[in-house]
Amino acid sequence: MTIGLIVAAVLLLLVVVIVFKLMWRVAEPNEALLISGARHRTEGVADGLGFRIVTGRGTLVLPGVQAVRKLSLDLYAADLAVDCVTKQGIPVHLRGVVIFKVGDDLISIANAARRFLDQQKKMVDRVHNVFAGHLRSIVGGLTVEELIREREKLTEQTRASSGAEMEKLGLIIDSLQIQEILDPTGYIENLARPHAAAVQRDARIAQALADREATEAEQEAAARKAEATRNSWVQQSGYQAEMDKAAAQAKQAGPLAEAAARQEVIVQETRAAELEAQRREQQLQADVRKPADAQAYQTRTIAEAERDARISSAQAQARETELKAAAEATRVKTAAAAEAESNKVRGLAQAEATRALGSADADAAQARGVAEAEAARAKGLASAEAAKALGLAEAEAIQARASALRENQEAVIAQQLAENWPDIVRAGAEAFGNVEHMILLNGADGMADMFAKALTLGGTGLGLARQLLSSMNATPENGTGAANGVAQAIPIQVDTDKK
Repeated sequence: MTIGLIVAAVLLLLVVVIVFKLMWRVAEPNEALLISGARHRTEGVADGLGFRIVTGRGTLVLPGVQAVRKLSLDLYAADLAVDCVTKQGIPVHLRGVVIFKVGDDLISIANAARRFLDQQKKMVDRVHNVFAGHLRSIVGGLTVEELIREREKLTEQTRASSGAEMEKLGLIIDSLQIQEILDPTGYIENLARPHAAAVQRDARIAQALADREATEAEQEAAARKAEATRNSWVQQSGYQAEMDKAAAQAKQAGPLAEAAARQEVIVQETRAAELEAQRREQQLQADVRKPADAQAYQTRTIAEAERDARISSAQAQARETELKAAAEATRVKTAAAAEAESNKVRGLAQAEATRALGSADADAAQARGVAEAEAARAKGLASAEAAKALGLAEAEAIQARASALRENQEAVIAQQLAENWPDIVRAGAEAFGNVEHMILLNGADGMADMFAKALTLGGTGLGLARQLLSSMNATPENGTGAANGVAQAIPIQVDTDKK
């Protein structure tokens, strides 16, 4: 009985374990469990997702009620092989690799599950297509040189442009590398040729320099070797010469001693001769040369003294002449200045006197003209009053003579002119009475013409009177009144001329 219970308990436990094993699902570190079949609510995800996401832990799943699917979170590598055309119109072939994976957040896992759950093997192709399009667009705005030198720039722009699409797919880019840029036209190779040629040139120059240095070192070593050989031979020759010399000296010791003794005798004799010559030279110096030098010194001294005296005399005369000339020039200059000052003062005095005399004459002439003008005015006024009184006195006479004018007009006018002729001439001459200075252009003839014109004023008056009478005769109905008017006009004209 007890054994049966134990067995039953063991079997029950075994069933429980098996059932639990069947219901318990554990997500591996590199995968995500997608549990569907019931309404679930996942933290961080909006309602209505329809499935539950489990990563890095275990969960219970009801068999037959819920379904469990796995989504790999491993890395994927998509090889890129894209044909592009640069900004310069040069075709290039880009080769690279994109390393990507499903994002670790729940939203990225949900986006990737909905798009690639049954097509996880096709994720690489999809990613390749996305990056191929962006690479072609970005490479179209760059040059070949920029692709070569700024490959990191191309990578960053590609990642930035494809990041939004990859996020929608639930994928993240771990790495993007442009591995190779192929140029079917040879443009890149041609770009590299100048640099390669420069490198090759530098290499050849370096090799030539190295060869030259090696040659120089070899030649220097050979020269040093030759120098050592020469020095050795020279030393050996010197040693041999010294040996030969010692042998020769040993053979010539006797003759050399005799020659040395004879040489000593000659030296002593030569020394004695030199001493004798020096004695004679000193004697000659004392007897001949010193007196001659003294005489020459005396002569030279006297000549120099005479020359200095002549020079001093000439300089004194020149100085005296210069001082005399300067004194004479100063005297002449002073006299000229005094004369010029005197002339200046004399001219100023004359100008002042002339100006004062002219001012005085002008004032006198002005005063005289004013006085004469006043006198003429007073005289004219007096004459006018007298004429007026005379006219009033003669009015009755004129009235009485009116009838006579009608009968003999010319006789009456002639009588009136004859009576007043002196006054007419005087009135004509008075016009020249106020003239202080008169200039005649034609001399005596001009003076005669002037007086003739003054004397003819009466004749002109006579002609005017005759014209008036003729005009009055043309209107007989007014004869008396016209005659009276003419009789009155004649004396008035005379008075006016007097003024």
